[in-house]
Amino acid sequence: MANELQGKKIAFLATDGVEQVELTEPRKAIEEAGAKVELISLEAGEIQGVNGMDKGDTFPVDRPVSEARADEYDGLVLPGGVANPDFLRVDEGAVDFVRAFFEAGKPVGAICHGPWTLVEAGVLTGRTITSWPSLQTDIRNAGGNWVDQEVVTDRGLVTSRNPGDIPAFSAKLVEEFAEGRHDAQAIATTMATQDASPVGPEDPVLEASLESFPASDPPAH
Repeated sequence: MANELQGKKIAFLATDGVEQVELTEPRKAIEEAGAKVELISLEAGEIQGVNGMDKGDTFPVDRPVSEARADEYDGLVLPGGVANPDFLRVDEGAVDFVRAFFEAGKPVGAICHGPWTLVEAGVLTGRTITSWPSLQTDIRNAGGNWVDQEVVTDRGLVTSRNPGDIPAFSAKLVEEFAEGRHDAQAIATTMATQDASPVGPEDPVLEASLESFPASDPPAH
């Protein structure tokens, strides 16, 4: 239905190194369903997308995360790319922004390396999710249950593994955003009372240039 998200406002949180197709294709599906989408990032200006190991297009930022509040949006999407979530997860404002959606019971989507920011936000305890395979140990250490599936939905959290899963990911995002808020009080209670599993040593921030970042989805052989 073209208007099932009419009146909804969805945030995409991303920065330099975002896997371009994981930003543009879900965004297109959500806008075609009638929602307004805003790109939130660490700073104002533009962010650099990547296509695998190559630089892609740049995308204008609608608002820096310091000026955005979760209560202004009906849902959140975290695209992947290796550099993008690695930069986001060391920014306190970005992590707090993500956590606020879970505390409010609002639907969230994350694909490929996107769940790295969820690990940092401490919101995965007791949740079943998927991601790019290299994140599975981080997710399990953060209390999550990692599975290898095209798309997984757990209490409003939608996750997928790679760009090949985008059609299923986008369709499930539209469905969850249309459904709306989950039981925020129950989710907040769970987050407050469950003991988080020990988290392993923090990975160092990537210091290489954008050209050196590996693709979210390696070239087909």
